[in-house]
Parts: sequence; C-alpha cells; structure tokens
Amino acid sequence: MKDRIARAIREYSNQGIHRSGTNGDLENAAWLSGQIRSLGLGPELDTFPFKRVRPLECTLAIDGKAVEAIPLYDCTYTDADGISGRLGEIGSDAEIGVVSAFPMASSPGGQLLNKARREGQHKAIVVLTGEGMPPGVAVTNAEDFNSPFGPPTVQASNADARWIRSAVASGAEARVVAQCDYVDAKGINVATTIRGKSPKLAPLVVMTPRSGWWSCASERGGGIAAWLEMMRAISRSGADRDVIFTANTGHELGHIGLDHYLGSHEALIKGAHMWIHLGANFAAAVSPGIGVQSSDEDARKLMFGVLSEQDLEPDGETPPGQRPLGEARNIYDGAGRYVSVLGRNGLFHHPSDIWPNSVDMEKTTRWVSAFSEIALRLSGPQRGSP
Repeated sequence: MKDRIARAIREYSNQGIHRSGTNGDLENAAWLSGQIRSLGLGPELDTFPFKRVRPLECTLAIDGKAVEAIPLYDCTYTDADGISGRLGEIGSDAEIGVVSAFPMASSPGGQLLNKARREGQHKAIVVLTGEGMPPGVAVTNAEDFNSPFGPPTVQASNADARWIRSAVASGAEARVVAQCDYVDAKGINVATTIRGKSPKLAPLVVMTPRSGWWSCASERGGGIAAWLEMMRAISRSGADRDVIFTANTGHELGHIGLDHYLGSHEALIKGAHMWIHLGANFAAAVSPGIGVQSSDEDARKLMFGVLSEQDLEPDGETPPGQRPLGEARNIYDGAGRYVSVLGRNGLFHHPSDIWPNSVDMEKTTRWVSAFSEIALRLSGPQRGSP
C-alpha cells in the first residue's frame, strides 16, 4: 500500500499546476481515468463549461521596479494601465492597501483582506504571502468565483516583502496592474461506481477534490491516493451497497465542480447512506495537523472506533452540528451525512508543495489505511455501518 500511495502522489505532483481547466487539470483527468481502468472499472467523465480566468499582465511596480504577481480569481480587474496611488497598510486611507496573509480566509490577514474588499476601502490591494512560508506566492481560493467583487487585488511573493514593506512605511507611490480576461474552458469531474449486491440500499459516496493552485502534492495528493486505495479495497472485497467515487475539479474556485455534480445528483446529498470526504493536507510533512469532521454521533463513533483500533488520534475535530471545512460543507448544507479528514499545512497553496519533501509518507499511509477500513465498513450493513 505504501508504495502505491507514494506512486500516486508522485505522479499527481509531477503533473504540475492543477488549476481548473488548465492543461495540468485535463492531464490529471486522463490519468485518473487510467487508474480507474487499471482496477478493472469504468471511468465516468462529466464535462461542464465554465469561464476560466486568464491573467494577461499582473504586476506591482514601485519606483521603476516591477515584480510579477498573481491576481485573486474572484475580484474585479484593471486595464493595461492599472491603478496608481500611494501605498499604505490595509484599512488606511491609502489608495493601495497592503496586507500579509496566510492563504486562508480565517487567518488574521485573510479577515482584514475580506473586510477591505467588501467595504471598498482601497482602489487596489496587494497581498503578501505570509513571511513564515518559503519564498513564493501562496494563492488564496476564489470562494466567490461566480460573483466577483471588490477592488483589483494581486498576490505578491514574500521574497519581495522587505522591499514592499519599506515602500509602505514611506508612503511611496505604486502601480498595480491586474489585467485579466475570461476564456472558455471545460471542467471535468471523474467518477466511477462499484455496484453492490443490494441495489435497494442507499449508496456510499467517496469524494475528493482533484484541482488546486500548484502541484499540491501534500494538499491534494493524499486524498487522491486514498480515493484510489478505497476503490481498490472495495472492488476486491465487494460491497452490499453501491459505492460511488467522485473526484471533482473546481475546488479552488468555490467548489464549482462539486456544485455541478450535486446539481445533477441533488437527491444524493440526503439520499446517500454516507459521504466520505477526503480533504486537504492530511499528507503534509510541514507544520501538519490532522483534523476530522462528522455529521452525527453515529458517524463519529464509527470513525473514532476505527481510528482507535489503528492507534490514530486526530489533532483536532469539527464536531457534529458545526459547519465543516472543505467540500464536507456542501453536504452539511444539504443535510447529508458525512465523515471527513483534512488538516493543516505549512505549504498550503504554495508552489513548494511538491513531491517528495512536502509529504509524510508514514503518516499518510496510516490514515489512508484507516479511512479505507471506514469505507469497507460503510459499504455494507454486515460490516457494522451506522
């Protein structure tokens, strides 16, 4: 199992940038289809159209020096001339606000960014990747991809933080260019179904996102590997109920791939026996911390029972009744049942999240094994599913 997991994560990482609708994303869909076929199953590809953001010129220029930046994917954009003005701390009266942020909306910098965007406090915003991360741009998810808002915003590398912070302190003039357009693209959700012996039983659904900003070895690779291992285990053991596997694109764009899937499988949200959500980062080696989530006490009891049997203890928990993180929130919002695993990652959304150094293989293998056992038990009532 460990060798298979390592191979899956390595190959996923080597595909490069996994942004939805890009060549890396399309390559991953073809690769996943091949993995499904290798298990003797038939891949099901559900393609949907969307408008992909295409950055044309995204820069921050100060005193004649310009650096490349990455736009937010759910803000408004500039023309080629950009926006000029004085630099200042976010929330000040400067035309261009600057904030340092870890790429999560719940982080202190992320909260300041969201407030400034919603209140229109600046003509443009610059987001610096948190200084505790390696040099590079850790990109923030576009939670409002379908409803862009706020001023043009670019994300700059923390490698340029000292220079930019010095300019902020002196109130220097700067120019932000966030020139982008939208191009036709296709998203692909990859799925397969293992038929159970009792089709009248409610199905089990195993889902994982498959897209992200960069190579995403530890962010997404663990979920991809676990998804394939669960498929292997259930195809060998057989199942009483149907087991549906879905790997969805569009994670970083407000879950547009899962939204598309649920739009055509609306009854499945509540109709499924259980959803297993294989979320982000549980493979992380850098500043890790694994959390679990569950919809109800029976689901929680099953999950913690298996974890205890395998001497695993999570670092945190989103308990039943509290809205969970990641794609599990879509199931929570639809009143479905779920168990979920995800975690922290010091390389979250960062280009340095590549195989092998970002991945803790020993830990990943143990958690994949545990969730494979959970999937086996949930695939049939004789195995003690709640």
